[in-house]
Amino acid sequence: MTDRFAKTPEPPYYAVIFSNRLKPQHDGYEAMGEAMASLALQQPGCLGAESTRDGALFGITVSYWQDEQSMIDWKRNAEHLMAQQLGIERWYEHYELRVARVERAYSGPEGRGEGL
Repeated sequence: MTDRFAKTPEPPYYAVIFSNRLKPQHDGYEAMGEAMASLALQQPGCLGAESTRDGALFGITVSYWQDEQSMIDWKRNAEHLMAQQLGIERWYEHYELRVARVERAYSGPEGRGEGL
C-alpha cells in the first residue's frame, strides 16, 4: 500500500520532521491537523507529506519542500502560525522539529536504488 507515501522528485529537496506527543486531552487537534495538512499541500514548493500516530499519542509528520524559502513561507503562513500557537497552548505535551536536506532517496523493495 503506497498511497500514504509522498511522491517526491529526485533529490535534493528538504524534509521537515515534526515529532510530537499529544496531551491526553486534545479536543480539536485532529480537525486542525487535517486542515493544516490540506493547506500545506496547497503551498508553493510543498512536495508532499507523510504522517502517523500511535496509540500512545506519539506522532511524526514529515513534510517535503523544494527549497528553504518554501519552508520559511509555510512557517510564516498566518493560519499555520495560529495552529502552532494552539498546539503549544492546548495540544502538545512535547515536540521536536528538525529540518534536513535530502541528498539521496530510494524506495523498495521493488526497484530499490543504489542505496547509501
